Formats: sequence, C-alpha cells, structure tokens
Amino acid sequence: LTADKLLDQLRGTKFFSKIDLRGGYHQIRVAIEDCHKTAFRTRYSNYEYLVIPFGFTDAPSTFQMTVNEIFRELLDKCVIIYLDGILIYSRSREQHLQDLDAVFMLLHNNRLITKGSRCDFLKRELEFLGYIVSTEGVKIDPKKIKTIQEWKPPSNIKELDHDCFWWEEKQQAAFDQLKITLTSPPFLRIADRDCPYEVITDASDIAIGAVLLQDFGEGLQPVAYESRKLQSAEKNYTVHDKEMLTIVHAFKTWRCYLTGADVIVRTDHKSLQYLRAQPNLNPRHIRWLDFLESNFHYTIIYKRGANNIADALTRPTADTTASVVPSISNI
Repeated sequence: LTADKLLDQLRGTKFFSKIDLRGGYHQIRVAIEDCHKTAFRTRYSNYEYLVIPFGFTDAPSTFQMTVNEIFRELLDKCVIIYLDGILIYSRSREQHLQDLDAVFMLLHNNRLITKGSRCDFLKRELEFLGYIVSTEGVKIDPKKIKTIQEWKPPSNIKELDHDCFWWEEKQQAAFDQLKITLTSPPFLRIADRDCPYEVITDASDIAIGAVLLQDFGEGLQPVAYESRKLQSAEKNYTVHDKEMLTIVHAFKTWRCYLTGADVIVRTDHKSLQYLRAQPNLNPRHIRWLDFLESNFHYTIIYKRGANNIADALTRPTADTTASVVPSISNI
C-alpha cells in the first residue's frame, strides 16, 4: 500500500502519536547462515553484516514484513506502520492511552528501540510520511506546496500568449487568492465511502490531471490530486484519446475509492459524454472502455474548460515544466 492509502484509515480519529524506530533496518538480525552474503571488502579487511544493512534490494520489504508481523494484532485497528514509522490513532484519549500501552508492550517484548527525539505523543496534529495528520483530515506539509506558493505570473509575451488572457491587477489578485486557497489547510479531506464522489479531469499536450472530490455536506471538498506527464507515444494521441486516457488513469489511481461507488466524471471534452454510443471504436478505446465498464459505475458530464479546476495540473508555466507535475502521490 502507498502512504496516502494507509492514511485513509484515520477518518473520525481524534488523538495521534508517532514513534520512530532507531536505526531502522539495523534492528533486524541477519540469519547466521546468510551473513556471508552481505560480505564487503575494505582496505583493512573483509567484513560481514550481522544486521540488515541499508541499500540491499530486499531490505525494505523484509523490514516491513517483520514489523507487520510483530504488530499484526494492532494493524488497521489503531496502528499504521510504514517502514520505521509507527502512527497510533484513536477516537478518545482513554482509548489512545490503552493503545499506546499495547504498542509499548510489543516494542519491549521484541526489543525494538525507538528514537525519542523523533517521537510525539497525544497530539491532535502531527507530521507523518510527509503529511500533516489532524482531526480535520490530511493537510499538506508546507514544504510540499512551496512550488504553488512561488508560482509566478506570466512575465513575458511568450508566457502571456501561452495563457491567452489579459493580466492586470484584477487577474493578479485572483491569482494570489487562488494560491492562498490551494495552500491553506485543510487541503485534503479523508475519503468517506458514504459520501458521493466526483472526478474532474483534463488533459493538455504535455500532461494529464484529475481531482477527486466529495461532498461532506459543506460543498465539494478535495480528497486527492493526481497528474503525470505524458509519455512520448501518448503525446501523439488525439485530443479525444488524451482526455479518455485521463479518465482511465484517474480510475486506475483511485480504484480503491471508486470501485462500487456511483461516480460523476466531469470533463471539458464534450464527445466523451457519448462514449458508450460511439460506433467505431479502435482497439485502444475498446480496451479502455472495457476496463471502465467492468469495474465502475460512472456518469460522464460535460464541463466547460473555463470552469475546470483540473486544468492547472496539466498546464504549468514555463518555469515549472521541468519539475514534477503536482500529484498527491508525491506531495
């Protein structure tokens, strides 16, 4: 599981604690009969590791499997573990103290050592895996939204022509307000399977982007963002195919959310509304449509491009095209 999928379990929790295991892999012994496989040479002598070293291909999976086995009885109940990071979450203070006691007992019984300077206890908000976890949901670590905060307005004719509109004081004020809105917590809400889903998609010549939203009774709120650059072959797709690829990519990325749910898809490519009725589908379209139809229940609705919030994820300015397009998986 990825980090953002693990954090989906936190909905409704009020108290959080974080424990960091000191030295990570070095707390796991290598079987005596396998130590020779870790041998390395220095100018002084030959040596073998007695504990799992950093840099070995199977080290992360072996370590994760070991700690998962140790905390098996608490996993997905009050504990999330991602390598050497342990997050304990509870709905009440009393329950949280009991959960902490159970975690400490397992740490003690298995002789696992923690790093006190990187531990936090009984918090309403803390940083975990690059996210700010709180009672309100998952917020973005300020360091991760630096690109948006420093996103510059068009500064020359080429950039202004690329964006195709006038840039005066009114537009600058709206641009500044948009940056504040996008980077102000709470930024992302934790998904709730009881609330309806909406997916807004868009594609450009260089990238595809999508936003997953839900209505929690306060209007639509963002749950996740996803985008990626187009591969060389994909850049040659027609506009129709790029827009359809975006929908397929969004459903693949958020499959764990959208399977079994009623989903509204909003796109600025009008012909996708009639996707099921198109008579002459090529093999690629058939493959994509088969994936969507056999796994999801969705309705595609046309939304004018001027009102498409996914548009910015696919069209960064010239100064930002060299960097990774914003995505929840790498925030």
